[in-house]
Amino acid sequence: MHPFQELSVHPSLLEALTARGYATATPVQASVLASECTGRDLLVSARTGSGKTVAFGLALATSILGDATRLGPSPDPLVLVVAPTRELASQVARELAWLYAPVGGRVTTCLGGMDYGQERRALDAGPHIVVGTPGRLCDHLDRGTLRLGKLHAVVLDEADEMLDMGFRDDLETLLGASPKERRTMLFSATVPSGIAQLARNYQRNAVRVQATDPEEAHSDITYRAHLVSYRERELGVVNILRAHEGVTALVFVATRDGVAHLHSNLVERGFNAVPLSGELSQSERTRALKSVRDGRANVLVATDVAARGLDLPDLGLVIHADLPNDGAVLQHRSGRTGRAGKKGISALLVPPAKRRAAERMLREASVVPEWVAVPTAETIARLDEAYILQAATDRAGNIGEFDRELGAKLLEALGAEAVAALLAGSERGKRPVAEELPESAALYARVDGEPRREAREPMSGSAWFRMNVGHAHQADPRWIVPILCRRGQIEKKHIGAIRIFTNETKIEIAAEVADMFDKAVRAPDRKDPSIRIMPCEPAGRTTRPQRDEPARPQRDEPMRARNDEPMRPQRDEPMRARNDEPARPQRDEPMRARNDEPARPRREDATPKAVRFDRSTLEEPSPWEPHQGGTDRSRPSGLPSTAPGGYVPRSAPPGPRSSGAPSRGGAAAPSRFDKKPFSPGGPPVRGDGGFAKPSRSPRVVEGTAPRGPRGPKGPKGGSSSPQ
Repeated sequence: MHPFQELSVHPSLLEALTARGYATATPVQASVLASECTGRDLLVSARTGSGKTVAFGLALATSILGDATRLGPSPDPLVLVVAPTRELASQVARELAWLYAPVGGRVTTCLGGMDYGQERRALDAGPHIVVGTPGRLCDHLDRGTLRLGKLHAVVLDEADEMLDMGFRDDLETLLGASPKERRTMLFSATVPSGIAQLARNYQRNAVRVQATDPEEAHSDITYRAHLVSYRERELGVVNILRAHEGVTALVFVATRDGVAHLHSNLVERGFNAVPLSGELSQSERTRALKSVRDGRANVLVATDVAARGLDLPDLGLVIHADLPNDGAVLQHRSGRTGRAGKKGISALLVPPAKRRAAERMLREASVVPEWVAVPTAETIARLDEAYILQAATDRAGNIGEFDRELGAKLLEALGAEAVAALLAGSERGKRPVAEELPESAALYARVDGEPRREAREPMSGSAWFRMNVGHAHQADPRWIVPILCRRGQIEKKHIGAIRIFTNETKIEIAAEVADMFDKAVRAPDRKDPSIRIMPCEPAGRTTRPQRDEPARPQRDEPMRARNDEPMRPQRDEPMRARNDEPARPQRDEPMRARNDEPARPRREDATPKAVRFDRSTLEEPSPWEPHQGGTDRSRPSGLPSTAPGGYVPRSAPPGPRSSGAPSRGGAAAPSRFDKKPFSPGGPPVRGDGGFAKPSRSPRVVEGTAPRGPRGPKGPKGGSSSPQ
C-alpha cells in the first residue's frame, strides 16, 4: 500500500509519486491533504524546503480532476499559480509538470524577460495550469491573451514576499478577474498582517494550517557567526569556501555590483562560480542555475532574488557576505540549505561595527549561533592534507598499466619521496590558495566560544601616541589593534589603554618598544594611507613650557605699550585734529559754496516752469543716401535704422506691401506696421498715434536691390545681378 493512499490523494497521481521516490509525506503535505481541508480555501504557513509545491499540487487534483482519470482539453486555464520571482515560478512549473504528466496535464509559464509571442502561443494552445510572476500575468490579462473565466483554483506561493515586493495591486487585479467561486490557497513562510488582510478579502471560510513548529524551523541548519574585519570580508568568503570543499555553496551579497565584484574575484582565484542578480537576462539566470544543478559550478553568488523558494540539490552551505536586513530575510536565505531532511550550514560574516545589529537580528529570528573565527590558512592546510590522502587512496585501485610503468620510471629516477611530493603539489595546485586574515584573527581571544579581549596589566613608563580617527570614523579597538601591530611592528601585548574620542584616538604603547614603534609608524602605508599615527602627551599630563625660564608673574602695574613707553592718560580736553590745530567750532552761519562765495538765497517764486521745446529753431534735415555696410555717418546720432540699407528719410518712396499685392494706384502701398523715422525731438510717430511695429518684410530703399530667395547661381541673400 502506498503511504499517500491514506491521505486524500487522487489515485491518478500516485504513479508520479512512486516514480519520484516519495515514500512518506512531509508535515505540510499531510496537513494540506487532511480530510477537513479537501475542497476548501487554505492559508498555510510552513518553513521553506518543506515540500509546499507538491503539497498544493496534490491538493489541486481534487478540484480539477474530480472523478476523471485524465484531464481533457480546455481552451482556458483551470489553475493559476503566482510566484514572486522568475526562478521560483520556473521551479514550481517543473514540479507540477512531472506531477501531472500521468494525467495529461499541460503546464506553461508567463515570466518577465521571456518571449511574449511564445507565451501567447502557449496560452492559445490551452494549458491546464499557468504559472507566472504577477507583472507578466497582468500584462497578458490586459492584452486578452490570458482568460481567467474558468479558473477552478488560484495559488499564491510565497505571498508575503510578493507583498514586500510591491505586488499587492497586481495580486488584487488577478484575484478580482477570477471567478468568485474559485478555490484560493495562500502559502507563505510567515503570516504578517498584510497576508491576513488579503485572506479576509479574497478567501471564504479559509482553513488555517501551520504545518511546522517554530522551534523546529532551524533544526537542520547549523548557524555560525564569524567576526571579520570589513576589509577582509572577501578573504573570509574564500577561506570558508575552502574549508567546505566539495559542498555546493550559495553566497548572498546585498547589491548587484557586489555580486559582479565578488564573482569576478572568486573566478580569478580558481572557484567555479556563477552570478545571479536582477541585472542579468532571463536566459543568463537560467543558465547559471542549470550549471549549479548539473554540477558544473559549485558556488552561486546572488542577491536576495535567490532567497525565496529556490531549490538547489546538495546545497550544503549558505554564506551571508552582507548581513540580511532582518530576521525574516535571514530565515529565507538560510532556508536554501537544510532542505528535505538534509543538514546545512549558514555562515554570517559580521564586521565589528555591526555586531550589535547582527545579534539583534539573530534574536528576532530565534537563532542562537556559534561564534567562531574564520578558518585560518593552517587549518585549511590540514584539511587539504586529509582530502589529498583520501583522494589518493580512492584512486589507487584504478591505476592503469601505462600509469604504473610511468610511475616505476619516476620512482627509479627521482625516488619515492620526490614522487610523493610531486603528487601532493599537483593536488594542492588544483585548489585555490587560502588567505591570511591578520586583522580578523586579532579580534578573537577564544573563551567559551565568545570573542573577548584579554585582561591586561597596567603599564608603567609607557608612551602615548595619537591616531587621526575616532568615533566620527567608527573607530573600534577590534580593528585599531591589528593596524597598530602591522604598522608599528609590535605585538598585541605591547598595546595598553586605547581611548577613543570624537575625531582622534590615543593609544598607550609599552616603553621598551616606543622608539621602534615611533620609527615604524612614520613610514608611509599603502594599505591605509589616510591613517596617521604620531606621538602625543599622555592623557591628564600637564604640558611642559617650551623654554626652561620660569613663568612670568602677573603684572600689578598697568600694561605698557610695546615700545616700553608709559601709556597715555585719558584726555580731558577735546580731541585735537591730527595736525595739532584746534578743532573748528560748529558754524552758525549758513554753509558757503566751495569757491567761498556766499550761498544764494532761495527765490520766493522758485516754482519750476515747464520748458517747451521749439522745433522751429531746428533746421530741416536733408535727405541722405543709404549706407551699405559700416556705420551710417550721414544719419543723426541716436536714430535707429529701419531698413537693410540704413536710415530711411521722409522723402524715401514707400516700399512694397507685406502681402506682395499692388496698391490701388499701381504703386505699392505702405504697410500699416511700417516704422516712420524719428521726429527730431519727439517719439517715433505713426498714423494711428501709437508706436510702430516692425514689418516682417524688408523695406526697399531707393538704389538697392530687393532681397529674394537664394537662386541656383546667385549668392545667398539675392540674385546675381541687380534688377
